[in-house]
Amino acid sequence: MTMTEPIAPRYDSSGVQQGKVSLDADLFGVTPNREVMHQVVVAHLAARRSGTAHTKTRAEVRGGGRKPWRQKGTGRARHGSIRSPIWVGGGVAHGPRDRNFVQRTPKKMKALALRGALSARASEGAVKIIEQFDWEVPRTKTAASLLEQIGVKGKALVITERTEEVAARSFRNLPQVILGHPRSLNTYDVLWASTIIFSASALETTSDRESTAGRPVQDDQEMPATTEGQDSP
Repeated sequence: MTMTEPIAPRYDSSGVQQGKVSLDADLFGVTPNREVMHQVVVAHLAARRSGTAHTKTRAEVRGGGRKPWRQKGTGRARHGSIRSPIWVGGGVAHGPRDRNFVQRTPKKMKALALRGALSARASEGAVKIIEQFDWEVPRTKTAASLLEQIGVKGKALVITERTEEVAARSFRNLPQVILGHPRSLNTYDVLWASTIIFSASALETTSDRESTAGRPVQDDQEMPATTEGQDSP
């Protein structure tokens, strides 16, 4: 379902507004699916977990091969090993073990969640476009001045092309600012940031990349003919 045509303000590299840009409605104008976005974000955070926490069981702790004392006649509780979980220095019962937290997420679901997150930010007026970063040398002060000029407060996600290295080096030392590229854009970063800043070229690349990502095959598209029942050449 598509909402009204999304529009974002357009600025030059000094922060002076030059007008507005009509955003791709298929990417910035859909109705967000909260359930899908939640599932994709959970999978994203789960994939970042190392899963290397490991505790030793009673079978892995060194020692404890001999019964500490005889079974009966001592007046003490019966024990079979000093490496039992109830002993100090013994194994750990039901402790964390090595595991893989990665969750399989379909590509179409990721694409739908990303479009929903971008649309939510666009509907809030949190998407801003920079025509071109024509800075000659990287300076953090220049990047901070731009953010202040265009009214960015709080967390910001800056999407640039890899060739726009001067801009990336200018933004990278700013607190609460993360950098991204069109190919690394993901739902979690979009929802984390309060403002999304695209360079004009990065916006075009993102729109081209996501124009066909996760879209179902239309009924009127011709499917390739099958060769079932035919002899192989």
